[in-house]
Amino acid sequence: MLTIRRAVLDSVLDHAYSGLPDISCGLVAGPEGSDRPERHIPMRNAEPSRTFWAFDPVERWRVRAEMDERGEEPVVIYYSQGLPHARISSATVAYAVEPQVHYLVISASHPETPLFRSFTVVDGRAVEDRISILEERAVEDEINDSTP
Repeated sequence: MLTIRRAVLDSVLDHAYSGLPDISCGLVAGPEGSDRPERHIPMRNAEPSRTFWAFDPVERWRVRAEMDERGEEPVVIYYSQGLPHARISSATVAYAVEPQVHYLVISASHPETPLFRSFTVVDGRAVEDRISILEERAVEDEINDSTP
């Protein structure tokens, strides 16, 4: 299951819709060994089009080095698409190499009522994940409950 804070998700959705009609992409990093996406990192689509996305290799290297310095790893890789159903692409499944990463696919056909789905890819198969969105009040309660 993908658990994500509302503010992080809203930032991802804003970026996903900002590049319309082309596909936007990026990632959300979290602390190493954690499955909590915390820091949104919008990326440039190196193949700007309505049908394909790819991270720019130089930007990807820079972002990966920055994440290593901060003790982070990718938790979510996301991209928008012009299709109305937010389905993971066969190319994404073919190129997926990190089974712990959630692939968040956002339908650009629904900016007024966002439609998005999360998938993990294991052994060449995409499996849809449930998504839990933490509202800010729930995050504050969680922090307060863990404070000594």
